[in-house]
Amino acid sequence: MENKCGCWAVLRRSVVGSPAAHNSANATHRASLVYDAAATETRYLNASKRELMLSPAPQSSDDPGPPSAGNAMSHQLLQFRFHELKTATGNFRPDSILGEGGFGYVFKGWIEENGTGPAKPGSGITVAVKSLKPDGLQGHREWVAEVDFLGQLHHPNLVKLIGYCIEDDHRLLVYEFMTRGSLENHLFRRAIPLPWSNRIKIALGAAKGLAFLHGGSEPVIYRDFKTSNILLDLEYNAKLSDFGLAKAGPQGDKTHVSTRVVGTYGYAAPEYVMTGHLTAKSDVYSFGVVLLEILTGRRSMDKKRPTGEQNLVVWARQYLADKRRLFHLVDPRLELNYSVKGVRKVCQIAYSCLGRDPKCRPSMDEVVKVLTLIQDLSDFAILSYKARVAHQTRCKKRPDGIQRLSFNQSMSNRASPLTSMKQCSK
Repeated sequence: MENKCGCWAVLRRSVVGSPAAHNSANATHRASLVYDAAATETRYLNASKRELMLSPAPQSSDDPGPPSAGNAMSHQLLQFRFHELKTATGNFRPDSILGEGGFGYVFKGWIEENGTGPAKPGSGITVAVKSLKPDGLQGHREWVAEVDFLGQLHHPNLVKLIGYCIEDDHRLLVYEFMTRGSLENHLFRRAIPLPWSNRIKIALGAAKGLAFLHGGSEPVIYRDFKTSNILLDLEYNAKLSDFGLAKAGPQGDKTHVSTRVVGTYGYAAPEYVMTGHLTAKSDVYSFGVVLLEILTGRRSMDKKRPTGEQNLVVWARQYLADKRRLFHLVDPRLELNYSVKGVRKVCQIAYSCLGRDPKCRPSMDEVVKVLTLIQDLSDFAILSYKARVAHQTRCKKRPDGIQRLSFNQSMSNRASPLTSMKQCSK
């Protein structure tokens, strides 16, 4: 399906080169919903956080949930005994906790290479063991969805589910261990900023994961795409995790899936929040939010920031729509260590993904194509700045006697990386 909306067509022509680019065979169904986009977003932004909390609300009649996980559980996954996982995690010691979510705690553990038995710490295979809280917000239904989807879906950018445990009241899942943890930790909880090249690599990997989910013969809508659900291995390869809220996509002539509204405040698409109509383009919107977080180093929602800057999408729109102000969005911790062209293209992608009309958002296949072309760009802003400063120091005076800036003067005039960027782009 060819995307004919001008906003995305311009981006594709500027990067790919031809407006008649390869049509994606995996393009998602378009939503037939007609609504006032601006009014919808306004209502969404004013919505209470309670609207998006995971709640045990009754299911709608057209929300059938995931299919049976029996085949995946019996043929592809290992079945663990509770005492094996208890020993593998050192009796679920507090110091082995890797994280906590709506599902429950995640513990680090070790199992035998060719079996389900526990291994000594540092030997065998390192795993992450997720244990369902008895009174957790996400219950058995989400546990089954996780087993069902990850038991059948295999891709380099999806976390690998090794096995499960269902014994008495115990519900546990065993995953491959992701050495570097979540993208959320690297963006918001570490003093050392994530390098530009790693940010693009992570964005591309996450985009490939979503494209895979959307492009199968039976499309899957992830529904909870956010930085805490993007895990990183030792080489910063991104893998999507936590499929408890995933839904089978629309089939046949259907344009959407009707379902209760669940997810995380700040990431959900406004049309989904207002109507409960879920499409692959809902994931595309969430990807746009995460892409902004990667670019800016800001959280999607941050009550600690001044009024007008607490909602990342609202704050960023004013800059995304103005090419002269794009560089105000760059994480200041990067200083000038980012690609100039890369920033422009990332902003264009984010702007398209966050479109108010879901029909005009790109497919994830299209996003992958653009990000692939961005990852190897080497036009770093610091190089342009150094070249300019070096030229100024060699030419302190023009032949006609006009005084040129010295190195120290040029440095003192650099109010911010954005100032030098404006000079370099002229």
